[in-house]
Amino acid sequence: MRTTRTTIGKTKVPLRAWRARVLFGVVLAMLATALVGGSAPTAAADSPATAVLDWNKHAVEALANAPTAGTPGAGMAPPVQAVHLAIVHGAVYDAVNAIDGGHQPYLEGLPPAPASASQAAAAATAAYDVLVAVLIQTPLTATFTAAIRDAIVARLDALLAGSIAAATAADGAAAVSDGADAGEAAAAAMIAERAGDGRWGAFRFACGEDPGDWRPVTSTVCTTPSGPSDPFAWVVDVDPFVVQSGAQFVSRGPRELTSGAYAKEYNEVKALGAVDSARSAEQQAVFDFFVVNPIEMYNRGFRDYAIANGLTLAEQARLYAQLTLSGADALITCWQSKARYSFWRPITAIRLGDGDGNPNTDGDPNWTSAIANPPYPDHTSGYNCATGSYMQAAELYFGTEQTSFTLQHAADASSRTYQHFRDVWDDTIDARVYQGIHFRSADEQGAQIGRDVARWVNKHALQPVN
Repeated sequence: MRTTRTTIGKTKVPLRAWRARVLFGVVLAMLATALVGGSAPTAAADSPATAVLDWNKHAVEALANAPTAGTPGAGMAPPVQAVHLAIVHGAVYDAVNAIDGGHQPYLEGLPPAPASASQAAAAATAAYDVLVAVLIQTPLTATFTAAIRDAIVARLDALLAGSIAAATAADGAAAVSDGADAGEAAAAAMIAERAGDGRWGAFRFACGEDPGDWRPVTSTVCTTPSGPSDPFAWVVDVDPFVVQSGAQFVSRGPRELTSGAYAKEYNEVKALGAVDSARSAEQQAVFDFFVVNPIEMYNRGFRDYAIANGLTLAEQARLYAQLTLSGADALITCWQSKARYSFWRPITAIRLGDGDGNPNTDGDPNWTSAIANPPYPDHTSGYNCATGSYMQAAELYFGTEQTSFTLQHAADASSRTYQHFRDVWDDTIDARVYQGIHFRSADEQGAQIGRDVARWVNKHALQPVN
């Protein structure tokens, strides 16, 4: 169990100005209800019974949505989303667990909270505080401007007010005050713990021109000594949340270029992953479904699953801590593998296939992958690191029995239902081959990283008390 870099002790974090404003607004709403009759309105549709899930949704929107979306967000890339969701849900877990007390904290040294405190207020407050801190720390860009950031924070202000109003109606003002104290303390500890943790660093992937070396997308030469500017390559240097280091579960590496195994993978993606490849109806369905952001889809899918299974707030908090801590550490490890091996993607490999030293890999200088390539190396697959970690964490949380778990595509009404969580990574491994952006071993070893990390998190964090 990790220890915070700052001592919280048993001193309560002072009430902030928002708490006074929110509680004052709740009082006014109650007075208005008493005068005119009827039910007290709430500022948001959030329910105290699903506060963790509601704030997971708010967090995903704030971090992942494009700045130009109807509900604007910071537009973070999936690995960056994963890291920040772990920061949010680690704090939410500690806040709720300080009240429930059933499991060991993620960060030690937090003050206990009364058992009567509002878990909903604790979860909402912790999530809000961490999200605002993250948004303030996020560098501004041409699209993520100060105005967009302020608009996101203003929306979070309104959502928090709604959550606190709903919690007050359900639990009472005294319980909400105690719960908010727990949330503030957990958030402050997490923010301090993650200060200087390697986020937003200067690392960029290096470009090389030898056979097997990664280089920018369709280029056959390096355009600059340092390669292209990948704005989130710094994930490689982020301090892990639970695993001992980003190299602990690093992959064993890609196939040797001259091997038969490499030629088999080369010819598979060449045949199935081109923009004009003839894929079966099922192959195309898998291709189309898993082209969306996995972090958003998996977090949304598990919200639905948690509701269907009637998880309590404490159970929601532990589930999402387990999911997101595993996801973040898996993607940090994945980026360590990318930096270690800096292996070329299929589009470069196939265009330069005649010069790789393998007689069984015929090159095609005009070959193009079915979807655009991200600006970082092939090995290992970030999509599958995420999938392996989320699905293994879920299996360890809920058990390995047959279930009915449904994922829904973000852009349309399509969905895929699975009888075991582990069945999802079978599809995502295939999907990235069909899309033409990964060799199969990058997908398989990515999923293995995710599984290994999730098992470690399950064994070494968030354990039951006695």
